[in-house]
Amino acid sequence: MTRAVTFAALLVTLFAAHQLADHVLGQTDAQARLKTTPGPAGWAALGRHLAAYHAVIVVMVAVTVVGLDLRLSVSGASAGLLISVLTHALWDRRTAVRWLLTRTGGGNFARLARNGMNGMYLADQSLHAASLWLAALVAALL
Repeated sequence: MTRAVTFAALLVTLFAAHQLADHVLGQTDAQARLKTTPGPAGWAALGRHLAAYHAVIVVMVAVTVVGLDLRLSVSGASAGLLISVLTHALWDRRTAVRWLLTRTGGGNFARLARNGMNGMYLADQSLHAASLWLAALVAALL
């Protein structure tokens, strides 16, 4: 039962932290604009975003683990954080998101950017949520 509680608490925390970090505290306009561009400037912007984003994640997870007295091993926390960093970088460069959408029948969705809808953004957020689920599960299991 303890792993299930840890997983549930981590998943809720990671989702809330993701929303705060990706949309409020962990990304500047310049980082959002530049992180997908080729070359060193794009990678530097992505690196700054990943650092700020994961600082929010670490603080919120630490508060949750301590506050709820959750069982989370160092190896579990490290593995979950690594999964989050790597997948966040992968999805935020957008190439993998576009590749996945076009190969699963969502090419038109990838190009959608009108009437308040943006297919790439929605797919990116969905992939982040799935990746955070994986990070919480691995963290709770180790």
